[in-house]
Amino acid sequence: MRIAIPTEVKDNEFRVAITPVGVAELVGHGHEVLVQAGAGVGSSISDEEYAAQGATIVDSCDEVWERAELVLKVKEPIAEEYRHLREDLTLFTYLHLAADRPLTDALQAAGTTAIAYETVQLPDRSLPLLVPMSEVAGCLAPQMGAYHLTRAAQGRGVLMGHVTGVTPAKVVVLGCGTAGTKAALAAAGLGAEVTVLDTDLAKLRHVSNFMNVQTLASSRLTVREQVLQADLVIGTVLLPGSRTPRLVTHEMVTQMKPGSVLVDVAIDQGGCFEDSRPTTHHDPVYEVEQSLFYCVGNMPGAVPNTSTWALTNSTLPYVVRIANQGWRQAMQADPALAKGLNVQGGRIVYPGVAEAFGVEHTPVAEVLAD
Repeated sequence: MRIAIPTEVKDNEFRVAITPVGVAELVGHGHEVLVQAGAGVGSSISDEEYAAQGATIVDSCDEVWERAELVLKVKEPIAEEYRHLREDLTLFTYLHLAADRPLTDALQAAGTTAIAYETVQLPDRSLPLLVPMSEVAGCLAPQMGAYHLTRAAQGRGVLMGHVTGVTPAKVVVLGCGTAGTKAALAAAGLGAEVTVLDTDLAKLRHVSNFMNVQTLASSRLTVREQVLQADLVIGTVLLPGSRTPRLVTHEMVTQMKPGSVLVDVAIDQGGCFEDSRPTTHHDPVYEVEQSLFYCVGNMPGAVPNTSTWALTNSTLPYVVRIANQGWRQAMQADPALAKGLNVQGGRIVYPGVAEAFGVEHTPVAEVLAD
């Protein structure tokens, strides 16, 4: 199979969809790998490193897409890339379609087979291709929050770390999955007073067993009480492939501490704060009432070297299966990968995407039986 890796074009996105190790593995299986010139530079990977493992370096973005049978990306195609989509193309990347109707429409119109990293799901309900970037985003969230809490960044002027005789920053983490656990661990490590909320008591119990944080069963009242006390709120709630529930309302924000900060890790799926809207690394925050919102949709892009290697470690086994067997046969053999199919041949396949837009979906079993 001919596998292509274009340069990411989203604002300040420096990750790349494959490492030289990944190239070597695919070439070893007899596949051709095309890498757009400079695609790995932001992740400290040179064209020469790719070429040394057997990749063909292609100068033109158009040529990379045109020659591809399978395109690997990190982030979803943006509007300027829609023209590259076509019926005989398989796309494997983060898609987050439930929060992106224009891309969903473009994929349907083109007939592209679109497989989303974030909805590949194992029998235990874990999300193996989302976990590495959730880990990165969770670690980053307290760092970003800590900076924007400084007065120079228009925040409250509160230090995250512990200072003798002074009350530390209060951090509230909504959600106790991978990102939430990492965020809580990082914030607690900085010396903050951390409270984690979730509806899953087993997850909360696990966190409380190895971390010095307060845990609370999540409810509307509890969320409200904790948010109003917080210096920093980190939202990490996730419903795989579906629109994220909005847990923090505008009315709550009007009563928050002046200069408080809200970091929405779930913004790719629409965000878990009512006032959330996507921002970029170039312009990451905006003010609502007297609080700052940080809603960067590609947070792990801030640390691309780490993120690129972590991502490839997880995606590569699935990429090899798709390349060796074709997407249909690979999915017939692996139900976890089959859950990654979001759009195919103009049909919406993933239920959460269809639900987000109020339309019918075609069951994946029906698509695989075609």
